[in-house]
Amino acid sequence: MNWFFLQVTNPATPAADSVHAAATTAAQGEQTMNVMDLLSHGGPLMIPLGLLFVLAVFFFFERLIAIKKASRIDPNFMYIIRDNVISGNLTAARSMAKNTQNPVARIIDKGLQRVGKRIEEIEKSMENVGKIEVYKMERNLSVLSLVYGIAPMFGFLGTIFGMLQLFYNINASGEFTPAQIAGGIYTKMITSAAGLIIGLLAYVGYNFLNAQIDKTVNRMEVATAEFLDILQEPTR
Repeated sequence: MNWFFLQVTNPATPAADSVHAAATTAAQGEQTMNVMDLLSHGGPLMIPLGLLFVLAVFFFFERLIAIKKASRIDPNFMYIIRDNVISGNLTAARSMAKNTQNPVARIIDKGLQRVGKRIEEIEKSMENVGKIEVYKMERNLSVLSLVYGIAPMFGFLGTIFGMLQLFYNINASGEFTPAQIAGGIYTKMITSAAGLIIGLLAYVGYNFLNAQIDKTVNRMEVATAEFLDILQEPTR
């Protein structure tokens, strides 16, 4: 019976209801979400999350610049090295390799230093230099790995602390409303959202940089194989 009476409307006041509904809609439309205000409600754990975000951004661009610099290879480099080696002008070949600042040139320079030894020894020396160059490119990538691993954990931890605080306050005061609970929950989940976003960005950046390193490593391997072929070419 109560439902029936709740559904009965007064036909004499449709205009008033319309005005009230429009005013309510307008008031709701005026409510905007300010990102900075929202983040400020995340609690103390937003500070370490902010530091993790800064670290991720800094080391991503630092590694990106270093890897891009390492991947710059003159397409004519190996042709010039080949001409000098074939003509026996190893001094000119080494001079060019030393004056070219990239991993491929340093690997070739090590190979030129070992000219006259067995091919296996030359290849082994070049591989060792290649491993060092890969290590240089991968340096500090562990920071991004750390960020995408622990940022979501910090986020969930902040949410748990916030929920504990919310229910403690409800238990202490003995007063609560659905609006109060909803408001407390959504503000406490800010840390979870921030942690997941930071972790996702760090994960994408980490894998992107690894893909760039793989491309450079492939060029290093191609240059090594080409150089070893050049050394055997005069004997064919």
